[in-house]
Formats: sequence, structure tokens, C-alpha cells
Amino acid sequence: MKKADTLYPTSVVIPAESYGRMARLLDRKKPVEIALSVSATLGDDDPDAEANVIAEIPGTDPKKKDEVVMLGAHFDSWHGGTGATDNGAGSAVVMEAVRILKAIGAQPRRTIRVALWSGEEQGLYGSWAYVTKHFADRPLSTEKRETLVERFMRKPAGPITVRPEHAKLAAYFNLDNGAGRIRGVYCQENAGVRPIFESWLEPLKDLGATTVTLRNTGGTDHLSFDAFGLPGFQFIQDELDYGTRSHHTNMDTVERAPKGDLAQAAVVMASFVYDAAMRDEKLPRKPLPPWPLPPEETSEKDGAGGSH
Repeated sequence: MKKADTLYPTSVVIPAESYGRMARLLDRKKPVEIALSVSATLGDDDPDAEANVIAEIPGTDPKKKDEVVMLGAHFDSWHGGTGATDNGAGSAVVMEAVRILKAIGAQPRRTIRVALWSGEEQGLYGSWAYVTKHFADRPLSTEKRETLVERFMRKPAGPITVRPEHAKLAAYFNLDNGAGRIRGVYCQENAGVRPIFESWLEPLKDLGATTVTLRNTGGTDHLSFDAFGLPGFQFIQDELDYGTRSHHTNMDTVERAPKGDLAQAAVVMASFVYDAAMRDEKLPRKPLPPWPLPPEETSEKDGAGGSH
């Protein structure tokens, strides 16, 4: 193991039931013996490499076909289970959403581009690499403590450099909160999109998707877009037992992914993507993050949270 790799040792996930039993025994002063056999390898010499899967439906409007509406989910998974809810479910939904659009013969004005991201669990590696290659980038702090955290959480060290494609992204929609059906969408504090999303959800209310909130949500690939002033959004999903059973555990298997919920999510996502592709204007944007940073941001990091 290389010296740098010692920062990220092999970890083992213990189910809550097993942990609880050990904790109770220890509370009663009973000895607990654990035997582990762990074999781990790193399958890539460059863990920062971009290994995303990208496909698209070309736009048909001569004036808008070079603009892009994106939808995505990450296809890497945690090592405890098979990754069915985190995030095989999201990957299946985005592929099904695009299949629906193809099946109905949709002719989007803008290009619709689907992305399956790599390395989300390690720190949004795939989406961050894609965004910084195609849309915008900025230097990051090289302070020792900053180099120990994921790039999307590191303090900026300079202004954003905007690439030409930055102006061409109409919207990005992400799905990565388990396998539950979509109940609404987070606006990421972008007040301009709220009435638009509310109108898009109106025809879908019979499917149970009704909520639009200005709140931020963190921990997944839309943050790579939001960090550069791009309109990136994550859907609100039913929790089911995602947080209590399947998230990053060995119970993350296909039994935890209800087929009906995934079908509903695919319909909602296909509808949002199509609406964004057909709209006369691109979605409103928040201002680019400022430089220099305001004083309060230079002393404290954004509490965006880790990856899903």
C-alpha cells in the first residue's frame, strides 16, 4: 500500500442488529470476540480518473440543439452489499427515463444527455471530473488539511474559469436518495425555478409528486454542478428503509428496490427532462460563487456533507 493510501484504510460495515448485540453484551461487562477475514485491492492506479458512461438524444431545434439538459445517477456502489438502492436504483431510473422518451418518439428541442457517474462514493470524482472538464473549474486550496478532503468540499483558491459549454447547460437532474418514489424536488435555494417546477409537477400530482422546496440537499452529484453556478437539482424521494437498513450496508440488495416506485420515478424524471428540453428559455441560475470569498466562508467550510 502506498503512503497516501493509508489515509483511506479498508473499512468493514457491521449491521445494526449485530452492533446492538455487541453493545448490550459490553454494557453487561461480557467479553465480545470478533473474527474478521478481509481482502481488499485497489483496482485502478488512478482513483481520480473519469470513467463515466455518457449517452444522448440529439436535439432537433437548430437554434437550441447545442444546448443540453442532463440527467444522471452514480453507478459505483458501497462495498457492503450489491448497491441496489445506492445507486443501482437511480441508474436504472435514468436509463428508463431516456427509454421512455425514445419509445414515445420524443423530439426534444435541446439535446438530452444521460450520465452514469463513477466514483461518487469516493467524493463525487466522476461528476466533478466531467464538470471541470466541460463547464468550469477553479483552483483549490493546497493547505495540508484541505488535501485530506474531497475536492467538492475543499476551499477555493482562486476565481472560477468558465468554459464555453457552461452557458449551454439548461439543467441537470440527479437521482440518488434510495429506491423510493419521487415526491418532489429541491430547488437548491434557486428561487427562480420554484414556480417552474411547481407547474411541471401539476400534471404529476396523481403520481404523488407535489413538493417543491427551496432547501438545499447535499451528498451527491448535483453538487458538482451547483458549485459552479450551474442549475443542478436532486429529487425528493420516499425514505423507505434507505436510512435505517440499506444505505451503505450489506442489506443493500434488489429486495429493497420496489419496482413500482422505480417506475414512478422514471416517469417523473422523464417528464422533467422533457419539459426542460422543450422550454423556450434555459432554467434560471444562481449567481456564480464569488471571489474573493466573503469573510465567513474563509474561516468555515460549507457543511454540504459526504456522498450518498
